[in-house]
Amino acid sequence: MSAKSQVILQQLALVEGERNRRAAQPALDAKVVAVKAYQQQRFSHTYADLSGTPRYGAVVKFFLDELYGPSDFTARDAQFARVVPGLVKLFPEEVIQTVQTLAELHALSEVLDSTMGARLESPRIDARRYIQAWQATGQPVERSRQITLTLEVARRLNHFTRKPWLRTSLRLMRGPAKAAGLSVLQNFLERGFDIFHSMGGADEFIEMVRIRETNLAAALFNAGRVPNDSPDPYEAALKLLPDTGLNGVLQP
Repeated sequence: MSAKSQVILQQLALVEGERNRRAAQPALDAKVVAVKAYQQQRFSHTYADLSGTPRYGAVVKFFLDELYGPSDFTARDAQFARVVPGLVKLFPEEVIQTVQTLAELHALSEVLDSTMGARLESPRIDARRYIQAWQATGQPVERSRQITLTLEVARRLNHFTRKPWLRTSLRLMRGPAKAAGLSVLQNFLERGFDIFHSMGGADEFIEMVRIRETNLAAALFNAGRVPNDSPDPYEAALKLLPDTGLNGVLQP
């Protein structure tokens, strides 16, 4: 088995381990689901100005569907794990590197989400509870790495669009990918390619994501810890988060 196959399988094993741990603790599982749901709302809130635009609307939805939120990727991950050796043989090197980055991001996010869920008293979550769980989780190096990996996935998909032959290759691989049990990955790659290509260049979007995610992480870590003139020490961070009730429903 190749080194790349081993790395991808190790990351998928971490994800499975987190799922199994949460499955054995229903209370923790419920809180992690709440964290994921709130984070999806948060991403929608952060990029609300872009989601309705012709240029960026599709890529914002792609991020929400594929990288954020409470979506269950169990079937996708199991598919990957079964056929990783075949994946490495079938797809071009650039695609394998993207899958490896995606797997690492997935594993890191699952670990951080589990830790945040464990810091909550209940699945009832709002902006203040989210900040408190974020700070109790800590791990600024891992949070920075999470942003870096997210940007790297986007950069790799954007890089694909500069190689028209790769789009043709992906189209030709539909049959072999389906036969090999890789249809979910195939759909992810084709959708990502088409969405990033439709932007006519994603550098500006990627830079916006870098700035907004970095600023948000800093605000969450600093909430209540940095002196300010506001009577509410959480004010700066709260402005960057969606206003939800404790049932997790976004308030008007």
